[in-house]
Amino acid sequence: KNILEIGCQEGFGSQIVAQNIEKYTGLDFYEPHINFAKNNINFDNSKFKFLHHDILLDPFLDGNFDCAFALDVLEHIEKEQEDLFFKNIKNYLFNSEGPLILGMPSIESQIYASERSRLGHVNCKSKQEFRKTCQKHYKYVFMFSMNDEILHTGYDPMSQYLFALCAGPKD
Repeated sequence: KNILEIGCQEGFGSQIVAQNIEKYTGLDFYEPHINFAKNNINFDNSKFKFLHHDILLDPFLDGNFDCAFALDVLEHIEKEQEDLFFKNIKNYLFNSEGPLILGMPSIESQIYASERSRLGHVNCKSKQEFRKTCQKHYKYVFMFSMNDEILHTGYDPMSQYLFALCAGPKD
């Protein structure tokens, strides 16, 4: 019913997930993205909320979300801050066993990324590294890979993008 997107950028994903939920909250640390979403997404204020906030800062919302997702976020967070990233997300999901969905480019894909892109990707991982990181914080972690528009569980080193579906938060 109530979903949180971390790193919502200009709110593009809100329109996709809104079809099946009652409330959506999008967070982004970059205020111009939030301002764009507020000014350009046709949304119902009772259903959508866009907030300027850095997930690495203390949670400030009443965290009763059923689910959270963060696509293209973790690879921008320094490895030393991963535990804080997960801790703050779990605080937003504190009354819920709801899932967390994460997505990131694989470390193997970075040889094809532009130099500018690689500068911002400080924490890309292999599928196994990504799984281990998630397993530190969640009991159940289901891994998927993506190439082009195909979602699969195939050969890991050829995966361009990785997804983790995490459930059962650990304390």
